[in-house]
Amino acid sequence: MGKKKDLTGSEKSKIVRYLAGGCSSLKIAKLLKRDHRTIKRFIQNSQQGRKKCVEKPRRKITAHELRKDKRAAAKMPLATSLAIFQSCNITGVPKSTRCAILRDMAKVRKAERRPPLNKTHKLKRQDWAKKYLKTDFSKVLWTDEMRVSLDGPDGWARGWIGKGQRAPVRLRRQQGGGGVLVWAGIIKDELVGPFRVEDGVKLNSQSYCQFLEDTFKQWYRKKSASFKKNMIFMQDNAPSHASKYSTAWLARKGIKEEKLMTWPPCSPDLNPIENLWSIIKCEIYKEGKQYTSLNSVWEAVVAAARNVDGEQIKTLTESMDGRLLSVLAKKGGYIGR
Repeated sequence: MGKKKDLTGSEKSKIVRYLAGGCSSLKIAKLLKRDHRTIKRFIQNSQQGRKKCVEKPRRKITAHELRKDKRAAAKMPLATSLAIFQSCNITGVPKSTRCAILRDMAKVRKAERRPPLNKTHKLKRQDWAKKYLKTDFSKVLWTDEMRVSLDGPDGWARGWIGKGQRAPVRLRRQQGGGGVLVWAGIIKDELVGPFRVEDGVKLNSQSYCQFLEDTFKQWYRKKSASFKKNMIFMQDNAPSHASKYSTAWLARKGIKEEKLMTWPPCSPDLNPIENLWSIIKCEIYKEGKQYTSLNSVWEAVVAAARNVDGEQIKTLTESMDGRLLSVLAKKGGYIGR
Protein backbone atom coordinates (compact mmCIF):
# COMPACT_ATOMS: atom_id res chain seq x y z
CA MET A 1 0.00 0.00 0.00
CA GLY A 2 1.50 3.30 -1.04
CA LYS A 3 2.27 5.94 1.49
CA LYS A 4 2.01 9.66 0.67
CA LYS A 5 2.63 12.79 2.70
CA ASP A 6 -0.71 14.62 2.28
CA LEU A 7 -4.22 13.73 1.29
CA THR A 8 -5.59 15.45 -1.78
CA GLY A 9 -8.86 17.35 -1.74
CA SER A 10 -10.68 14.63 -3.66
CA GLU A 11 -9.39 11.99 -1.24
CA LYS A 12 -10.65 13.98 1.72
CA SER A 13 -14.06 14.27 0.10
CA LYS A 14 -14.15 10.49 -0.48
CA ILE A 15 -13.23 9.82 3.16
CA VAL A 16 -16.17 11.94 4.31
CA ARG A 17 -18.55 10.11 1.99
CA TYR A 18 -17.23 6.67 3.07
CA LEU A 19 -17.61 7.60 6.74
CA ALA A 20 -21.19 8.73 6.09
CA GLY A 21 -21.79 5.36 4.44
CA GLY A 22 -20.63 3.48 7.57
CA CYS A 23 -17.17 2.38 6.38
CA SER A 24 -14.41 1.90 8.95
CA SER A 25 -11.08 3.73 8.73
CA LEU A 26 -9.31 0.48 7.82
CA LYS A 27 -11.69 -0.22 4.95
CA ILE A 28 -11.32 3.38 3.70
CA ALA A 29 -7.53 3.01 3.74
CA LYS A 30 -7.80 -0.11 1.58
CA LEU A 31 -10.25 1.55 -0.84
CA LEU A 32 -8.02 4.61 -1.29
CA LYS A 33 -4.81 2.57 -1.13
CA ARG A 34 -3.45 4.86 1.56
CA ASP A 35 -1.74 4.18 4.87
CA HIS A 36 -4.20 3.46 7.67
CA ARG A 37 -2.45 5.90 10.01
CA THR A 38 -2.90 8.72 7.51
CA ILE A 39 -6.63 8.08 7.34
CA LYS A 40 -6.98 7.87 11.14
CA ARG A 41 -5.01 11.10 11.60
CA PHE A 42 -7.29 12.96 9.17
CA ILE A 43 -10.42 11.64 10.91
CA GLN A 44 -9.13 12.60 14.37
CA ASN A 45 -8.13 16.11 13.27
CA SER A 46 -11.54 16.62 11.67
CA GLN A 47 -13.37 15.58 14.81
CA GLN A 48 -11.36 17.93 17.03
CA GLY A 49 -12.74 20.97 15.22
CA ARG A 50 -11.27 24.46 15.20
CA LYS A 51 -9.79 25.99 18.27
CA LYS A 52 -11.69 28.94 19.65
CA CYS A 53 -10.02 32.25 19.04
CA VAL A 54 -9.24 33.85 22.38
CA GLU A 55 -9.54 37.62 22.18
CA LYS A 56 -6.57 39.41 23.56
CA PRO A 57 -7.36 42.00 26.22
CA ARG A 58 -7.54 45.56 24.91
CA ARG A 59 -4.50 47.67 25.65
CA LYS A 60 -5.32 50.01 28.51
CA ILE A 61 -5.19 53.71 27.68
CA THR A 62 -4.60 56.13 30.52
CA ALA A 63 -6.86 59.11 31.18
CA HIS A 64 -4.03 61.42 30.15
CA GLU A 65 -3.65 59.61 26.81
CA LEU A 66 -7.41 59.81 26.25
CA ARG A 67 -7.34 63.58 26.68
CA LYS A 68 -4.43 63.80 24.23
CA ASP A 69 -6.37 61.68 21.72
CA LYS A 70 -9.45 63.88 22.05
CA ARG A 71 -7.44 67.05 21.41
CA ALA A 72 -5.67 65.46 18.45
CA ALA A 73 -8.97 64.28 16.93
CA ALA A 74 -10.34 67.83 17.21
CA LYS A 75 -7.27 69.26 15.46
CA MET A 76 -7.14 66.52 12.81
CA PRO A 77 -10.81 65.69 12.02
CA LEU A 78 -10.05 63.95 8.70
CA ALA A 79 -6.99 61.99 9.89
CA THR A 80 -6.91 58.21 10.30
CA SER A 81 -6.95 56.59 13.73
CA LEU A 82 -3.28 55.63 13.27
CA ALA A 83 -2.27 59.23 12.50
CA ILE A 84 -4.18 60.53 15.55
CA PHE A 85 -2.51 58.06 17.90
CA GLN A 86 0.95 58.62 16.37
CA SER A 87 0.60 62.37 16.85
CA CYS A 88 0.12 61.65 20.57
CA ASN A 89 3.14 59.29 20.66
CA ILE A 90 0.87 56.37 21.60
CA THR A 91 2.17 53.20 19.97
CA GLY A 92 1.39 49.49 20.12
CA VAL A 93 -2.37 49.95 19.91
CA PRO A 94 -4.15 47.73 17.32
CA LYS A 95 -6.59 49.27 14.86
CA SER A 96 -9.67 47.71 16.47
CA THR A 97 -8.74 49.25 19.82
CA ARG A 98 -8.00 52.66 18.28
CA CYS A 99 -11.36 52.74 16.51
CA ALA A 100 -13.23 51.59 19.62
CA ILE A 101 -11.61 54.36 21.69
CA LEU A 102 -12.37 57.03 19.07
CA ARG A 103 -15.99 55.86 18.73
CA ASP A 104 -16.50 56.66 22.43
CA MET A 105 -15.57 60.31 21.86
CA ALA A 106 -16.52 60.98 18.21
CA LYS A 107 -18.32 59.59 15.19
CA VAL A 108 -17.44 59.33 11.51
CA ARG A 109 -19.03 62.09 9.45
CA LYS A 110 -18.58 63.43 5.95
CA ALA A 111 -16.77 66.73 5.53
CA GLU A 112 -18.99 69.68 4.64
CA ARG A 113 -18.56 71.16 1.19
CA ARG A 114 -18.61 74.91 0.72
CA PRO A 115 -17.28 77.46 -1.77
CA PRO A 116 -13.92 79.08 -0.95
CA LEU A 117 -14.17 82.55 0.56
CA ASN A 118 -11.23 84.94 0.25
CA LYS A 119 -10.90 88.42 1.73
CA THR A 120 -12.59 90.10 -1.26
CA HIS A 121 -15.54 87.70 -1.10
CA LYS A 122 -16.04 88.40 2.60
CA LEU A 123 -15.98 92.16 2.07
CA LYS A 124 -18.56 91.91 -0.72
CA ARG A 125 -20.78 89.71 1.47
CA GLN A 126 -20.63 92.32 4.23
CA ASP A 127 -21.42 95.14 1.79
CA TRP A 128 -24.36 93.14 0.45
CA ALA A 129 -25.71 92.53 3.98
CA LYS A 130 -25.46 96.24 4.85
CA LYS A 131 -27.16 97.24 1.60
CA TYR A 132 -30.19 95.00 2.08
CA LEU A 133 -30.44 95.11 5.88
CA LYS A 134 -33.66 97.14 5.79
CA THR A 135 -35.20 95.31 2.81
CA ASP A 136 -38.66 93.76 3.03
CA PHE A 137 -37.70 90.22 2.01
CA SER A 138 -41.32 89.20 1.55
CA LYS A 139 -41.08 91.11 -1.75
CA VAL A 140 -38.00 89.22 -2.99
CA LEU A 141 -38.30 86.34 -5.46
CA TRP A 142 -35.46 83.92 -4.68
CA THR A 143 -34.56 81.73 -7.68
CA ASP A 144 -32.08 78.99 -8.46
CA GLU A 145 -31.55 75.77 -10.43
CA MET A 146 -31.09 72.26 -9.07
CA ARG A 147 -29.99 69.08 -10.80
CA VAL A 148 -31.50 65.77 -9.68
CA SER A 149 -30.07 62.42 -10.76
CA LEU A 150 -31.61 58.97 -10.93
CA ASP A 151 -29.42 57.65 -8.10
CA GLY A 152 -29.39 60.57 -5.68
CA PRO A 153 -26.82 63.17 -4.64
CA ASP A 154 -24.01 60.68 -3.91
CA GLY A 155 -25.22 57.69 -5.91
CA TRP A 156 -25.12 55.48 -2.80
CA ALA A 157 -27.16 54.71 0.29
CA ARG A 158 -26.66 52.86 3.53
CA GLY A 159 -28.85 51.84 6.42
CA TRP A 160 -29.44 49.30 9.18
CA ILE A 161 -29.26 45.75 7.82
CA GLY A 162 -30.35 42.96 10.17
CA LYS A 163 -27.93 40.18 11.06
CA GLY A 164 -28.21 37.32 8.60
CA GLN A 165 -29.89 39.55 6.01
CA ARG A 166 -28.31 40.60 2.75
CA ALA A 167 -27.98 44.27 1.87
CA PRO A 168 -30.40 45.40 -0.87
CA VAL A 169 -28.94 45.69 -4.37
CA ARG A 170 -28.53 49.16 -5.88
CA LEU A 171 -28.00 50.00 -9.53
CA ARG A 172 -24.56 51.32 -10.35
CA ARG A 173 -24.48 53.90 -13.13
CA GLN A 174 -22.10 56.57 -14.33
CA GLN A 175 -22.93 60.16 -13.38
CA GLY A 176 -25.79 58.93 -11.20
CA GLY A 177 -27.62 57.61 -14.26
CA GLY A 178 -28.13 61.09 -15.74
CA GLY A 179 -30.32 63.84 -14.40
CA VAL A 180 -32.88 66.60 -14.80
CA LEU A 181 -32.26 70.32 -14.35
CA VAL A 182 -34.99 72.07 -12.37
CA TRP A 183 -35.66 75.80 -11.88
CA ALA A 184 -37.89 77.29 -9.19
CA GLY A 185 -38.46 80.40 -7.12
CA ILE A 186 -39.95 81.27 -3.72
CA ILE A 187 -41.45 84.56 -2.58
CA LYS A 188 -43.09 85.13 0.81
CA ASP A 189 -45.13 81.89 1.19
CA GLU A 190 -45.48 81.03 -2.51
CA LEU A 191 -43.58 78.52 -4.62
CA VAL A 192 -43.02 79.45 -8.27
CA GLY A 193 -42.60 76.27 -10.28
CA PRO A 194 -40.81 73.95 -10.28
CA PHE A 195 -40.10 74.04 -14.01
CA ARG A 196 -38.07 71.51 -15.95
CA VAL A 197 -35.30 72.55 -18.30
CA GLU A 198 -35.56 70.61 -21.54
CA ASP A 199 -33.26 67.59 -21.65
CA GLY A 200 -30.02 68.20 -23.53
CA VAL A 201 -30.27 72.00 -23.28
CA LYS A 202 -27.21 73.72 -21.86
CA LEU A 203 -28.16 76.93 -20.10
CA ASN A 204 -26.32 79.81 -21.73
CA SER A 205 -27.56 83.40 -21.84
CA GLN A 206 -29.91 82.85 -24.78
CA SER A 207 -31.40 79.54 -23.59
CA TYR A 208 -31.76 80.89 -20.03
CA CYS A 209 -33.74 83.90 -21.20
CA GLN A 210 -35.87 81.74 -23.48
CA PHE A 211 -36.55 79.43 -20.55
CA LEU A 212 -37.68 82.39 -18.40
CA GLU A 213 -39.83 83.58 -21.30
CA ASP A 214 -41.64 80.22 -21.41
CA THR A 215 -42.01 79.71 -17.66
CA PHE A 216 -41.38 82.62 -15.29
CA LYS A 217 -42.98 85.19 -17.56
CA GLN A 218 -46.29 83.27 -17.58
CA TRP A 219 -46.43 83.49 -13.78
CA TYR A 220 -45.20 87.09 -13.68
CA ARG A 221 -47.77 88.27 -16.24
CA LYS A 222 -50.67 87.25 -13.97
CA LYS A 223 -49.50 89.42 -11.07
CA SER A 224 -50.91 92.85 -10.27
CA ALA A 225 -49.19 96.10 -11.18
CA SER A 226 -48.45 96.86 -7.51
CA PHE A 227 -46.83 93.43 -7.09
CA LYS A 228 -44.63 93.96 -10.16
CA LYS A 229 -43.67 97.41 -8.92
CA ASN A 230 -42.43 96.14 -5.55
CA MET A 231 -41.01 92.73 -6.49
CA ILE A 232 -37.21 92.25 -6.38
CA PHE A 233 -35.76 89.49 -8.56
CA MET A 234 -32.83 87.50 -7.13
CA GLN A 235 -30.51 85.21 -9.07
CA ASP A 236 -26.95 84.09 -8.43
CA ASN A 237 -23.85 84.97 -10.45
CA ALA A 238 -23.87 82.00 -12.83
CA PRO A 239 -22.53 83.09 -16.26
CA SER A 240 -25.93 82.62 -17.91
CA HIS A 241 -27.53 84.84 -15.22
CA ALA A 242 -25.02 87.67 -14.94
CA SER A 243 -24.26 88.15 -18.64
CA LYS A 244 -25.07 91.41 -20.43
CA TYR A 245 -27.56 89.57 -22.63
CA SER A 246 -29.56 88.24 -19.65
CA THR A 247 -29.39 91.57 -17.79
CA ALA A 248 -30.70 93.39 -20.87
CA TRP A 249 -33.52 90.86 -21.30
CA LEU A 250 -34.61 91.31 -17.69
CA ALA A 251 -34.42 95.09 -18.08
CA ARG A 252 -36.85 94.91 -21.02
CA LYS A 253 -39.27 93.10 -18.70
CA GLY A 254 -38.99 95.90 -16.15
CA ILE A 255 -36.57 94.07 -13.85
CA LYS A 256 -33.61 96.42 -13.54
CA GLU A 257 -31.65 98.62 -11.15
CA GLU A 258 -33.07 98.22 -7.61
CA LYS A 259 -35.55 95.58 -8.80
CA LEU A 260 -32.66 93.23 -9.69
CA MET A 261 -30.81 92.21 -6.54
CA THR A 262 -27.04 92.26 -6.68
CA TRP A 263 -25.57 89.03 -5.37
CA PRO A 264 -22.26 88.47 -3.56
CA PRO A 265 -19.87 85.80 -4.94
CA CYS A 266 -19.70 82.27 -3.52
CA SER A 267 -22.82 82.67 -1.37
CA PRO A 268 -25.24 79.73 -1.70
CA ASP A 269 -25.63 79.82 2.09
CA LEU A 270 -27.47 83.14 1.78
CA ASN A 271 -30.11 81.87 -0.67
CA PRO A 272 -33.11 80.36 1.18
CA ILE A 273 -34.16 78.32 -1.85
CA GLU A 274 -31.14 76.09 -1.23
CA ASN A 275 -32.99 74.84 1.86
CA LEU A 276 -36.01 74.08 -0.31
CA TRP A 277 -33.81 71.93 -2.55
CA SER A 278 -32.66 70.02 0.54
CA ILE A 279 -36.27 69.38 1.59
CA ILE A 280 -37.18 68.08 -1.87
CA LYS A 281 -34.09 65.87 -2.18
CA CYS A 282 -34.65 64.34 1.25
CA GLU A 283 -38.17 63.44 0.16
CA ILE A 284 -37.43 62.00 -3.29
CA TYR A 285 -34.37 60.01 -2.17
CA LYS A 286 -35.65 58.76 1.19
CA GLU A 287 -34.84 55.13 2.03
CA GLY A 288 -32.21 55.13 -0.73
CA LYS A 289 -34.77 55.31 -3.54
CA GLN A 290 -33.50 55.15 -7.13
CA TYR A 291 -35.27 55.91 -10.39
CA THR A 292 -35.22 54.20 -13.76
CA SER A 293 -36.12 57.14 -16.01
CA LEU A 294 -35.78 60.92 -16.12
CA ASN A 295 -39.56 61.31 -16.28
CA SER A 296 -40.03 59.32 -13.07
CA VAL A 297 -37.55 61.43 -11.10
CA TRP A 298 -39.16 64.61 -12.47
CA GLU A 299 -42.60 63.41 -11.35
CA ALA A 300 -41.14 62.75 -7.89
CA VAL A 301 -39.77 66.31 -7.76
CA VAL A 302 -43.18 67.76 -8.68
CA ALA A 303 -44.93 65.61 -6.06
CA ALA A 304 -42.42 66.57 -3.35
CA ALA A 305 -42.73 70.26 -4.23
CA ARG A 306 -46.53 70.07 -3.90
CA ASN A 307 -46.11 68.69 -0.38
CA VAL A 308 -44.11 71.75 0.72
CA ASP A 309 -46.70 74.01 2.33
CA GLY A 310 -46.75 77.78 2.50
CA GLU A 311 -45.65 77.86 6.14
CA GLN A 312 -42.41 76.06 5.31
CA ILE A 313 -41.68 78.48 2.49
CA LYS A 314 -42.53 81.44 4.71
CA THR A 315 -40.10 80.16 7.35
CA LEU A 316 -37.34 80.11 4.72
CA THR A 317 -38.00 83.59 3.37
CA GLU A 318 -38.36 85.07 6.86
CA SER A 319 -34.94 83.67 7.81
CA MET A 320 -33.18 86.30 5.69
CA ASP A 321 -32.98 88.94 8.43
CA GLY A 322 -31.14 86.47 10.65
CA ARG A 323 -28.82 85.46 7.79
CA LEU A 324 -27.79 89.04 7.16
CA LEU A 325 -27.05 89.61 10.84
CA SER A 326 -25.00 86.38 10.91
CA VAL A 327 -22.95 87.53 7.92
CA LEU A 328 -22.14 90.81 9.64
CA ALA A 329 -21.38 89.06 12.94
CA LYS A 330 -18.98 86.68 11.17
CA LYS A 331 -17.42 89.51 9.15
CA GLY A 332 -18.52 88.02 5.85
CA GLY A 333 -17.73 84.42 6.83
CA TYR A 334 -19.73 81.35 5.90
CA ILE A 335 -22.90 81.01 8.00
CA GLY A 336 -24.08 77.50 7.07
CA ARG A 337 -27.59 76.66 5.97
